[in-house]
Amino acid sequence: MDVSVDKLTEIYLKIKAKREDISKQFKEEDERLKGQQELIKQSLLDYCSSNETESVRTKAGTFSRQVKTRYWTNDWESMHDFIVEHNVPQFLNKQLNQANVRQFMEEHPDLVPAGLNVDSEYVISIRKPRA
Repeated sequence: MDVSVDKLTEIYLKIKAKREDISKQFKEEDERLKGQQELIKQSLLDYCSSNETESVRTKAGTFSRQVKTRYWTNDWESMHDFIVEHNVPQFLNKQLNQANVRQFMEEHPDLVPAGLNVDSEYVISIRKPRA
């Protein structure tokens, strides 16, 4: 390796700081633009409502109003009981909670669920020196 690890660490942290700055700028601009889009969407929803229409074709494009329904729970214990009682596991996303699985596996190393895949790799963590 021609470059010292001190220099590599310094360069890495400079790149990290630059990426954080670019990301912050992007997020601020993106939020501003999202706000403008939300104002326009609300105006178009108001137009549909006041004109009692679901779709409008313009020279620039077509916009349409649709009902979007979301579901969630504030009572996971009752929801879990319902899911088990009515055999509707499709209510849930197929995703494991990484911290909970890790903790379970540490506490029960002899119990491995069928179909569980595990991938471990070394990663480098680099931080600024403390003042």
